[in-house]
Amino acid sequence: MASATLEIEFVSKSSAEKAFKTFTHFDEIAPKIIPHVFKSFETIHGDGGVGTVKNITFGEGIPFTSGKYKVEVVDASNYIFSNSFFEGDNLHGIFETITHHYKITPSADGGSVIKQTVVYKCKGDEKPPEEILKKEKEQYEGIFQAVEAYAVANPEA
Repeated sequence: MASATLEIEFVSKSSAEKAFKTFTHFDEIAPKIIPHVFKSFETIHGDGGVGTVKNITFGEGIPFTSGKYKVEVVDASNYIFSNSFFEGDNLHGIFETITHHYKITPSADGGSVIKQTVVYKCKGDEKPPEEILKKEKEQYEGIFQAVEAYAVANPEA
């Protein structure tokens, strides 16, 4: 089974603690701030912690309709979390899973650095086309920019 990895790094004005809180509550804010990407999140099982399964209905700005993911890791003391998509047309028919790992590190200026590693586990031996990976990276960067703008505009949130 082949795999591919994307590594993306974002610099945030938010503290590591606030960035962690924002990203771990992403399902609550994303439909409000980027509805063209995320229409809704529905909890199928769990309380939001490890093992929680959620269904996402994507918005009209995305070329697929839905995906299910499972929360794999939530480590608030080290600002680490991850989730894995395991079902849905967002897997493009070629991925077994898409796992998102996030590590948030405090920076000297009071902000933080968010490292996102996305691991695409393919169904077969063929690696995904570069155009899919490029488009995915652009989407993640756009999502981060929207979340960052929201966090800066809503410091109490």
